[in-house]
Amino acid sequence: MNKKYVGKRIWATLILFGLFGQLAWMIENMYFNLFLYNKISGDPKAIASMVAASAITATLTTIFMGALSDRVSKRKLFMSVGYILWGIVTLSFAFVSVDNMAKIFNSANIVLVTVVVVIIMDCIMTFFGSMANDGAFNAWITDVTNEDNRGKIEGVMAILPLMALLIIFGGFDIMVQKDNWPLFFMISGGLVSIGGIVGIFLIKESNVKKSEVSYMQTLVYGFKPKTVIKHKKLYIYLIGFAVFNIAVQVYMPYFIIYVQRFLNIDAYAIILGIILLLASFVSVIVGRQMKAHNKNRFFVPGVAIMAIGLVMLFFVRNPILLVVSGVIMMSGSLILTTVFNVKVRDNTPLDKVGHFQGIRMIFTVMIPMMIGPFIGAHVITNSGLFYDDLGVMKQVPTPGIFLASAVVVVFTMIPVFLAVKQEKKLLEEKA
Repeated sequence: MNKKYVGKRIWATLILFGLFGQLAWMIENMYFNLFLYNKISGDPKAIASMVAASAITATLTTIFMGALSDRVSKRKLFMSVGYILWGIVTLSFAFVSVDNMAKIFNSANIVLVTVVVVIIMDCIMTFFGSMANDGAFNAWITDVTNEDNRGKIEGVMAILPLMALLIIFGGFDIMVQKDNWPLFFMISGGLVSIGGIVGIFLIKESNVKKSEVSYMQTLVYGFKPKTVIKHKKLYIYLIGFAVFNIAVQVYMPYFIIYVQRFLNIDAYAIILGIILLLASFVSVIVGRQMKAHNKNRFFVPGVAIMAIGLVMLFFVRNPILLVVSGVIMMSGSLILTTVFNVKVRDNTPLDKVGHFQGIRMIFTVMIPMMIGPFIGAHVITNSGLFYDDLGVMKQVPTPGIFLASAVVVVFTMIPVFLAVKQEKKLLEEKA
């Protein structure tokens, strides 16, 4: 396979699996939180607990299944089967409600029981999603790309989460507005499964560089101190990626709820759709500009733009300024997502690409989702702002989540500075 040329079949796989995968992830990361908040429990700690449990599951799954895909030198099977099962479990949420759980469990605190059931099901769904998307699909992307074309590809991949949200907002959000969650889960889950079925015929197996060591050796490779020292630059970039994602997770799980309940804007889908559409253009443009020699120059602008947007979101109260602030914030976030993904792929050992997807998940998912949502929940809990939902008092997310996120994202520059310094040192040594 000519890695400098990305053919139509590869592009089709990238877009199909990237889009449908992000469709499922967006539903989990934003709409599951809204589903839990509106239909099950208004406690923000329940949301934070679900996010943390899902993050741990995603990370462990990617570590084990990513290493397994390296060992068997296959990605296609994990991708296709994983997407099919991922969609089926997503679809099954159509049957989850407090009333249905009351028919199964005899408990005085049926709300708590339902929360636990939702979290367990979310972890099962995450297992299949992480196996297919994080462990196999992300490794496949690295397999079929190189340093010359990754900037362009990552620029496109970075907008797929936004395109997924636009599809959800444009086609599915009306179901949520009408409180028809069962239909919402059935259609969205069905689409993901269809994507997996199409993948059986579409995906061209990548030329996986097979790991020459045993499965157990592959599994523990990235955790060895000597590996960290050998690939120091990669791990420093991963630390920076973690700090950035912590900042994102401070506000992201509560964003739609904030727009609905604090700003009292019901047309959040339109506002978010405009924000995502405009910000996506920035991602494509930036991705095309990322050549191998100038990627690092995007870090400082990305952090600055995102922080400015977050501070603006702290102050704005009307829809127009919300859109302006959101576009600025999201543009910075997409710049950082693109450049971090490119730098991590560029520094990943080619014979352990699947395994390092698991290491990557520790820094980009598990750690951020175990810290960020609880920072946000702490800010919300201390605000003392509630609203009455049919006699149930629910806490309302406040603008403080954006200010807290802005403070965190500035610290991204510390590991980035160290990584760039390490990069320059290695180049000087080679010269």
